[in-house]
Amino acid sequence: MTDTTGTTGTAGTADTADTAGSTARPGHRNRPRVRPPYRRRPRRGAPHRPPRRRAVADGSRRESLLGHALLVLASLVALYPFVQILLVALHEPGARATGLSIPSSVHLDNFATAWRRGLFSEALTNSLLVAAAVVALTLLICVPAGYAFACFRFPLRGPLLALLMTGLVLPYEATVIPLSYQMREWGLLDTYWALILPQVGLSFALGTFWMRNFFAAVPRSLREAAELDGATRLQTLRKVLLPLSVPALTTLAALLFLYAWNEFLLALVLVPDNPGLRTAPLALSFFTGDRRTSDPGVTSAAAVLVALPVLAVYVLLQRRFISGMLSGAVRE
Repeated sequence: MTDTTGTTGTAGTADTADTAGSTARPGHRNRPRVRPPYRRRPRRGAPHRPPRRRAVADGSRRESLLGHALLVLASLVALYPFVQILLVALHEPGARATGLSIPSSVHLDNFATAWRRGLFSEALTNSLLVAAAVVALTLLICVPAGYAFACFRFPLRGPLLALLMTGLVLPYEATVIPLSYQMREWGLLDTYWALILPQVGLSFALGTFWMRNFFAAVPRSLREAAELDGATRLQTLRKVLLPLSVPALTTLAALLFLYAWNEFLLALVLVPDNPGLRTAPLALSFFTGDRRTSDPGVTSAAAVLVALPVLAVYVLLQRRFISGMLSGAVRE
């Protein structure tokens, strides 16, 4: 008898293999079919749960909207006093304007009256000279000091830095009386130096700490590459680090200018007998205290004149101010 079973089984297997080979794509290995994961259908009446990604996106969108709403509210609170003073200054002379009352027409007579009666041309010039000198001298001293504290090792480096940091928390009002006696002994009362030197000393701690943090955040490889090229420490500071520190220097200069321009107590104590050296805030104080200029429109115009230079400096340096605030935030 002939065994047909083995032949048939072999032939069937061959036919199946030929059929599978004919249906498979050339150049691809036959892979086993994988079933998709079983997804359980929600029951009828069960609450629908949105995907997790959508919930996370909605949460981040709510946080963004809440953050923007808080920023807008803070901006309105900060701008309200300035806008109110500006609107009062633009009213007709002698008008009793209160709140955010919008004038029917713009009047600039209040600015002319304030400029003429308050002698603000001389006061603004004095403030500009004092602020520029304070910024220049402070940067000239604080840049090498911050470079030394950040890049060099020397005896008593830690205690000196800690002693320097006390200048950030020490209230300068406590030093006004000793400063007045010191300026009197040096014969500098009622001079520009009585306004410049104390503010430079009071700004030294902030400027040194600011530049020290920036130089410490600069990669060490840049200084090492400059040293390998034969550059001295001074050349490294002047040719490598200073070009990188322009945003930090601009921000520090803007802060120092703001502090020096708005300084009132030192000018009141250290230049008591020389009206020609009054700064803008001091002149504004004497102008608003005069009973002859009790018109709120004229007083508001004088306040706008004093605040306008600081606002202009901030607007011009706004981008560099923000980039300088963030410089050194990331270290390698």
